[in-house]
Amino acid sequence: MSDPTIQWIAATLFGIALVHTFAAKQFERLSHRYPRHAGLFHLLGEIEVVFGFWAIVLIVALALFASGPQALEYAESRNYTEPLFVFVVMVMAASRPVLRTVMSLVNVTARVVPVPTPLATAWLGLAAVPLFGSLITEPAAMTIAALMLAPQIFRRDVPEGVKYLALGVLFVNVSIGGTLTSYAAPPVLMVAATWQWDSHFMLMNFGWKSALAVLVNASLATFMLRRHLKPAPPAHEDDPVEARVPFTVVAVHLLLLAGVVLFAHHPVIFLGLFLMFMGYTQAYATHQSPLILKEALLVGFFLAGLVVLGGMQQWWLQPIVSGLEPLALFFGALGLTAVTDNAALTYLGSLIEGMSDQAKYMLMAGAVAGGGLTVIANAPNPAGVALLKRGFSDETISAGGLLLGALGPTAVAAAALLLL
Repeated sequence: MSDPTIQWIAATLFGIALVHTFAAKQFERLSHRYPRHAGLFHLLGEIEVVFGFWAIVLIVALALFASGPQALEYAESRNYTEPLFVFVVMVMAASRPVLRTVMSLVNVTARVVPVPTPLATAWLGLAAVPLFGSLITEPAAMTIAALMLAPQIFRRDVPEGVKYLALGVLFVNVSIGGTLTSYAAPPVLMVAATWQWDSHFMLMNFGWKSALAVLVNASLATFMLRRHLKPAPPAHEDDPVEARVPFTVVAVHLLLLAGVVLFAHHPVIFLGLFLMFMGYTQAYATHQSPLILKEALLVGFFLAGLVVLGGMQQWWLQPIVSGLEPLALFFGALGLTAVTDNAALTYLGSLIEGMSDQAKYMLMAGAVAGGGLTVIANAPNPAGVALLKRGFSDETISAGGLLLGALGPTAVAAAALLLL
């Protein structure tokens, strides 16, 4: 699609979609003001719907201004592995056996830490789980952390400003917390093979710096949240999270999840494992909670829309990325990540021939440091939005509120990756 007219249409629709994400909260307010059309406004107010909706508009525009076969060819040429993987890993990581296992480990750790248990639990959710994402992938870490923190932090009685700070810290920490290995963070995956960055390289050059930033961000956020944290409610056997799950059921879930993570780049395999997982949950339904299929499907729709819309932005993004000096590239990537997926940004960098090692580092550092600024900045962010938005007013997360909440933790992450 090298026709300038088509390129400008795609760029315009991409810009409209970005504006739409910032205006999503206004659509929710319109749904209350005009109840006759509340359904339409509520649909347009769902952040997870935005990019999928405008991607459909783009395909229709391509069919009108180019041709139907060209529009279909473009849509089918996109790689939808990441949206499929995020959908699968969200559903599996949020299942009762997996979630209960992780929460049990967190609760045991929180009881032995010499601070109040609610404080320790919140800190572990904001620090340990995002770092654990380097093993289980960032989308899985985001899902588990969001479900853990939702009843403790993201409640209606907690001030909005504090919740947006916690949300910003969670998003930033997940974005940089996956850089301890070469396979867990989407922007790292895009360049690991091309630039020959293995897990040892990531740990030595990015991982330890990111871990320090994660610990600082989580500690500051927990301190700010200390007056709003509540002890976990007492466990009950009929509680879907606390009810006992047999070891064999837990083991099967963990093995299937491990298989999905291991074959994250092979949708034929991980979708087959997912279907086996679905069958197993039906066979042992008494040990399951309702699966978050709706939330995961919305997130997958969002990411698929981003793949379609973002695939036609290379014509203006690549000249910017390739024309910057290393330091300018760091700050350019930091800013551009707010308006495009950081994995797409690093992928464009991998196409540039002759990049210096310093430029490669700066591009990656800026991309992961800015991964919490907006919903679209990092692939796992829509999952966090889908699972946590009910704790905010109008059940909508404001793009402006997220941006303000993420500025502080982003500055900490940027300083760690740039100065250490």
